[in-house]
Amino acid sequence: MNIEEFKKHGHAMVDWIASYYENVRDYPVKSQVKPGEVFEQIADKAPERGESMDHIFEDFREIIMPGITHWQSPNFYAYFPANTSFPSLLGDMLASALGSQCMIWDTSPAAAELEEKVMVWLRDMLGLPSSFSGVIQDTASTATLCALITAREKLSNYQPNSDGLFNFSPMRVYCSTEVHSSVEKAVKIMGMGKSNLVKIGVDEKMSLNPKLLKQAIEEDIKKGYQPLAVVAAIGSTGTAAIDPLSDMAEVCEQYGVWLHVDAAYAGSALILEEYRWMIEGIEKADSFVFNPHKWLMTNFDCSAYFVKDEQALIKTFSILPEYLKTNTTGTVKDYRDWGIQLGRRFRSLKLWFVIRSFGVEGIKSVLRNHIRIAENLSAKIREHSDFEELSTSLNLVCFRYKPEGVTGIDELNRINKQLIDLLNESGKMYLTHTKIGDNMVLRLVAGQTNVTEEDVLSSWSTIQEIAAKIKSKTI
Repeated sequence: MNIEEFKKHGHAMVDWIASYYENVRDYPVKSQVKPGEVFEQIADKAPERGESMDHIFEDFREIIMPGITHWQSPNFYAYFPANTSFPSLLGDMLASALGSQCMIWDTSPAAAELEEKVMVWLRDMLGLPSSFSGVIQDTASTATLCALITAREKLSNYQPNSDGLFNFSPMRVYCSTEVHSSVEKAVKIMGMGKSNLVKIGVDEKMSLNPKLLKQAIEEDIKKGYQPLAVVAAIGSTGTAAIDPLSDMAEVCEQYGVWLHVDAAYAGSALILEEYRWMIEGIEKADSFVFNPHKWLMTNFDCSAYFVKDEQALIKTFSILPEYLKTNTTGTVKDYRDWGIQLGRRFRSLKLWFVIRSFGVEGIKSVLRNHIRIAENLSAKIREHSDFEELSTSLNLVCFRYKPEGVTGIDELNRINKQLIDLLNESGKMYLTHTKIGDNMVLRLVAGQTNVTEEDVLSSWSTIQEIAAKIKSKTI
């Protein structure tokens, strides 16, 4: 492809993208393909000779698009969103065009210094302590792994990095039963074993019980374990529950335990001053992560990781082979030392575009609108005699269908499973579920960048219509 062909096809694809966003509500939100359907349509062997971009793009439309679940649809209410926006797309387009490898300052000075500055912006926007230093990771899962490895090294005077774990008592990590699965994956990767991940019970709000945390740590110390770290969830995956950070911080301080705060989704809400109560006690935390690629209109991947002791992080991960030594080594931030990866994308560029384009007040407006939409839906659910609202946190509403006369938990779970399956099969929306106790509940997150109240009210009408058909057994 020459430069003129690139211009031609580039313009055509930008036009297609614009049209896609204009018409995204017309697509079935959840892909309707069956397993293997896309695979069978793709050629068994790579082409020997290059194909035309027109042909490739035709196959994209005919083969790939039917197998896409549309995360950017305003009617995508599942999981937590993976949002984007036009400024983010443009920033990422430039980053891809530059093709920068941002492992050290010398390989991309602007990328390193923009990342450093944008992380200061984010820190201040969220109200985090000025003592925190930030780095962009790919995901919160990676950030949590980095936090726990750093905690292990600092606790053990960095001996495991050189000698392994053979001379140490088993270490323990603590979190609530509602914390993200990445914590369990991290302890597996670290070789600790999931039996050394202690899951603490929660209260009626699905938040960790700090008394049970203290009790578990004390019991483990008596048994000869080394308490290593506590992971607090600010916005749990299932219900966006908020752990009592200040109380947990006191326990961690008392026993010298690392405190990592996972605010992957809810962290964006800290830009709103009225939600800063969620991180009361953050000054006592050792590390904090949130994902702009979830609720900050910045496309995947972009995870903002902050640490109180940057030297502990660097000492944990820094390796300096001869080929990476430069005249600036030791005088600048070389972000290859701040995590697992050596090679790094230019992630800060799209984030810079988003923050500058929306402005802090514009971002606040989007977040408040999403929260308002969810609160209005929550009120409508509470008014309906056949539905039960179980929790509303930020812009996540958890509810279930509970028609009069149906009381058995197994039957309630069955009809809610039927309801969510029918809703997702309709193509009109995409919901996921969670469990609150033994109850299966539906989760609706009003968080896609361009979602409107009209979108959610229309979806609520569809939910009621299909539920009524289940009740009357006409479906």
